[in-house]
Amino acid sequence: MSRLEALKPLGLLVLRLALGAILIAHGYPKLFTQTAGMIGFFEKIGFPAWTVYLAGAVEFFGGILLIGGLLTRLAGLLVAGQMAVAVLKVHLKNGLTGQGGYEYPLLLSCAALALVTVGAGLISLDRLIFGKNA
Repeated sequence: MSRLEALKPLGLLVLRLALGAILIAHGYPKLFTQTAGMIGFFEKIGFPAWTVYLAGAVEFFGGILLIGGLLTRLAGLLVAGQMAVAVLKVHLKNGLTGQGGYEYPLLLSCAALALVTVGAGLISLDRLIFGKNA
């Protein structure tokens, strides 16, 4: 078990990199390439147009922060909240699995919450800037 414990910083880094990359990939279109289409979708499900930019910013910039391990707990909390809204407002009616199901945003929310509870780990800007207890 001590060998596995020694790998914890690497495990947290891998989790941050994967989650961050996914979030950037989903946030980029909302902010830069498919904004008009996303605004239509958001309005259709009852959100004002400006929330597309909020969602895109949380995903895109939150992903960047998670990759670097900077302000990880805050970024994770914002991402977890956003994914919870996605589950409740968009995916829940489709069931857990299948087309449009909530399994994917649920998993993203849980991964983000894990980072909120344990932090970024040793291999992070949080550790470098804020020290041991970040």
